[in-house]
Parts: sequence; structure tokens; C-alpha cells
Amino acid sequence: METSSLASATQSFTSEMVLKRNSDDVGWNYSMLIDAKNMDKVQCIKCGKKMSGGIYRIKQHIAQIKGSVASCTKASKEDQEICRKAINEAKLKKKRKKDEDEELRSQVNVHNDPREEAIDVDQLQESFGSMKLARNALDKQRLEVVREYMSRWAYDAGVSFNCLELDSWKLLVEAIGQYGPGFVTPTRYDYTNPLLKKEIDRTKDLLKTHEVEWKLNGCSIMTDGWSDRKRRSIMNLCVNSKLGTVFLSSKDFSNTSHTSEVIFDYVDQCIDEVGLDNVVQIVTDNASNNMGAAKLLKEKRPKIFWTSCAAHTIDLMLESIAKQSRFKKVIDQARALTVFLYAHHKVLALIRLFTKENDIVRPGVTRFASAFLTLQSIQNKRVELKAMFGSREWEECKFSKSVKGKAAYTTVVSMTFWSGVASCLQVFTPLIKVLRIADGDRKPSMGFIYGELVQAKEDIKMVENNIPKNYEPIIEVMDARIKDRLDSPLYLTAYLLNPFYHYKNPLLHLEHDISIGMIECLDILFPGDVDLQSKIMNEEFPKYRDKESIFGKPIAVKGCSLNDAKFDPGHRSPTPKYRSMRELYDDDFESEDEEINENEYEPEEDRGLDDFNV
Repeated sequence: METSSLASATQSFTSEMVLKRNSDDVGWNYSMLIDAKNMDKVQCIKCGKKMSGGIYRIKQHIAQIKGSVASCTKASKEDQEICRKAINEAKLKKKRKKDEDEELRSQVNVHNDPREEAIDVDQLQESFGSMKLARNALDKQRLEVVREYMSRWAYDAGVSFNCLELDSWKLLVEAIGQYGPGFVTPTRYDYTNPLLKKEIDRTKDLLKTHEVEWKLNGCSIMTDGWSDRKRRSIMNLCVNSKLGTVFLSSKDFSNTSHTSEVIFDYVDQCIDEVGLDNVVQIVTDNASNNMGAAKLLKEKRPKIFWTSCAAHTIDLMLESIAKQSRFKKVIDQARALTVFLYAHHKVLALIRLFTKENDIVRPGVTRFASAFLTLQSIQNKRVELKAMFGSREWEECKFSKSVKGKAAYTTVVSMTFWSGVASCLQVFTPLIKVLRIADGDRKPSMGFIYGELVQAKEDIKMVENNIPKNYEPIIEVMDARIKDRLDSPLYLTAYLLNPFYHYKNPLLHLEHDISIGMIECLDILFPGDVDLQSKIMNEEFPKYRDKESIFGKPIAVKGCSLNDAKFDPGHRSPTPKYRSMRELYDDDFESEDEEINENEYEPEEDRGLDDFNV
């Protein structure tokens, strides 16, 4: 009887949810599908009107835009504004994409050869008509044949469809189209020799703008250790600046022990190649051999900082917190549940039936990021999971009688488990936000890391209802991981010189650790130059502190309340030669410690930290 009622509830849940699209489009807040198999037929949940035209027509209906559909009589002014804004944003996005593509295609001109004879353009147009008219008159059948050839090549080569969105692919198609009939593709020799050499030369030319930026504002050298499919131990060195990250060199260390001396020698050669005066910091993970190399660097290159990768440090911080008994049990249960669900085709097919083909396991850029995303996914699909394990299909499945099947069932129906999942997500979310900032590449992150860690501590205390016995073990782990890593003079100085924090807390510079951090930072940047250090501290810094001159401009003051991907506090001291720090980027890079166990599941897609719903 109980099973029958659960099955009925499952069917009711399924029929209700199938009429809602899994989409972030605001239009689905006001509509539902009339038929799950027809995405064009929708119904307004405000007034009940049914219409064709899909989600776009619904937004026109709610926004009361005349011409295509009758206006919704029950839409509020706020609803109208939301949908009108969504329509306008979509139009602008489409126009920007069209303009970008047209600009990109206009760059291609294979006929721009000075050796060719001059052509009378007016005469050419009289003979053949304008290029635009020729394109408009292109036979649709010929166009379809061309498209078929292109798709056939993509299928035959097994090309990822993402590659077809690359600008280089669009440039290729435009170049071949301008060349016309008779184009002969390069040979394998051409690709591996003359064309490759030309591309290397072109890349070097492109890097010249980066080299100018390195000299102007400095750069960071980043190390990246990994193993390829042949289990060779590879170390890459990349250079990061405001213009982005560029590859510098790679070395095979398979036959060499990864000692501090070996790492230091390799990095030291890179410093000479980039230029000693251009390098501000070296960024690595927290491995002991890297820390040993940092000491060697300090002895030889006292003006260069050795910085721990913020993303790697925070990931280790999260893993340490997750090992505490109150969190470990829940995470172990969740891991056992997902491993069971993905270990058997029958069970996997069943869970996908109830989740509408949405996977539970969500791989991220680091090991703990994957754990958090999966835990969050389990929480979001708790209704579907409960429905599946209470369904007749599960009862009839042979795996429901197995030991692991019974354990999975017990986990899903346990209120304690779901309470533990909610608690884990509440505690981990503040730190995941910091990890997202550290991992992002949309803006300089160094000036935000320390401040966001301070805020994360306060958020965790609040989540734990300010009960010391609950939050103190977590804060202790955070402090231990931060010490000598994320509280270095460079991080503290970047924190102090970020108006988002200092202008909200004018006394920030009086905190002992912060002020000492800035003094030590200046001592490293300008060793032995006491006069210059004094000028920065006593003349330049007060102008920033008191919002004088350009620091009082609205865009600078706006930093008090704005912290998003677009905000970049780029205003400088009126005396550029005395700037106390350069614009620094602390981008993430994976290390061997961050590999995901691919044997547990086979992810259908990769996801980054931007996918965190935090």
C-alpha cells in the first residue's frame, strides 16, 4: 500500500515537473509547457493564456509588447519590467555577437597582395554587382551542399563541436571562401615545418605586447607540475600579467628528483629570460619542495616574492575541514551513494529517468570543488532521489536487495543525512566563494583574497550561531592554512590598498599585522631605499587613505560597495614611479594534488567554479 502511494506520488511529481524547462531564462518564471514534447507551445501561469512562439513570446506577453501577442492582464509593473529588460538584453547580446563576427570576418583578405595588378573597383562592380547582392542571391541548394561537406568533415574527424565556435575556425572559413575554387590544402609536411615555423614567429610577435606590459606593470611566473598519459613528470612555466597568461617553457623531469634545488634552478632561468626587474612574484602550490625553493629564491632574489597559489591553499583548507568528524560522515555517505548510483547501468538509468537526464556527479576544477558540487547537486535533487528510492521500479530492481543498495536507500530516507548535507553546504559555501574568486580570471584577485577570508570567518561564525565550540575548530584550520601562505606581505598589502575594504574601514591601516605587512612588502620591493619607503608611507599612502586627489573620484569611492567581475580599482598615485605595488594576478593552476579520481565516474562535461550556485 505504501509502495503504491509512493509510486503515485512519483508519477504526479514527474508529470508536474516535466512541464517546466530546466533553464535560467526568466520567462519560465511566468510560463509552463502545454506539451512536454513541444517546446513551442506554452501557457502563461499568470492569466492562463496559451500561445505558440515559445519562451520569447511569453516574455512579450508579460512585457505587454504589442504586435505579436495579446498583453497579459495580470502582469505587475515589476513583471513587465523584468521581461522587457530580458528581451532588450537578448537583442543587445545578439547584436554584439553579430557585430563581433562581422568585424572578425572583415579581417580576412587573401587578395591583399601588393604584387597583384591594381583592379578598377567600379568596373568590377558593374560587371558582377556588389558583393552583398551576390551573397544574398547565393543558391540555397549550393549553400546546403557546402554545409553538408563541413558537417561531414566534423563527424569524420571526431571534432568537438566547441571547436566550431573558435574565431580561428571562422577566419579559416572566410579565407577559403575568399580564395574561391581550386584551393589545395597544406600537406602534413607544410603543417609540421614551414607553417609551424611561421606560426611560432607570429606568436612571438603577438607576445611583444605582453613583454611591454611586463616591463610597465610587472608579471608573475607560475609553475605547473603534472603527469601526461605516459606518466612523464612535466613542469610548465607560464607568465601572467594583466594581458593574460602565456606559456614560457616546459621541461621533462621524469629522470630527475623534484628537489627544491632543481625547481629553483629552473625558475631562476625563467627569471633571467623574462627580466629580473619585470618579475614581481613566483606562484606555486604548497608542496614542501616548492617551499624549499622559495627559501633559495629569497637568498638570491630578495626583491621577488614567492607566493602560494590561493586556489590550491583554499582547496587544502576545505579538505582539512571536511576531515572533521561532523562533516566526514556526511561526505562519506554522499560519496558512497554516488558511487553506487554510477556503478550499475540499471541504477544509473533509473536515477536519470527521475532527474530528467540530469547527472548528480558534477566534476569541478579541484578535488574538493567536485565534492562540493556533487553535494550541492544531491541537495538540489533530494526530491527526485527520494521519489526514485520509493518507486515501484526501485523495488523491482535487483540491486535494491544488495547490501550497498540497502545502504543507499537508508542514506536517502535519513533525515539526519539531509540535515548534515545542509550543514556542510552552509559551512563550506563562504570558503567556496573565496575559491571562486581565486580561481577566476576576470579581474585581479590578490587584493580580495585576504579580505574575503576575513569575511568567510564571520559568515561561518554566523552559520554556527556564534557558538564557539562549533566554529572554533573550523577557524583553527583556516588560520593554520593561511599562516605563512595567504597572510604574506604581498597579500596583506594588496588587502590594504583595495578601496573595497579600506574605505569601508578607515582604521584598517592601524591593525598591527596589516601595517607590518605593508612595511615588509615595501622593504622587499625597494630594499635599502629608506627614503623611498618613507615617501610612500608618509606622503603617498596618506593621499590614498584620506581620499585625496584622484582617490576621491566617484569611481574610486565606488569601491566601497562594489565587488564584482567588472570592478577593477585601477586608479593610481599621482606619482607613478612611487607606486607601492604593481597590478598583480593570482590565477589558479592545477597540480598533481588536485587530480580527480576518474575511476569513480565518467563526467559528461567539465565544469568550472563559475558553476557554483553561491
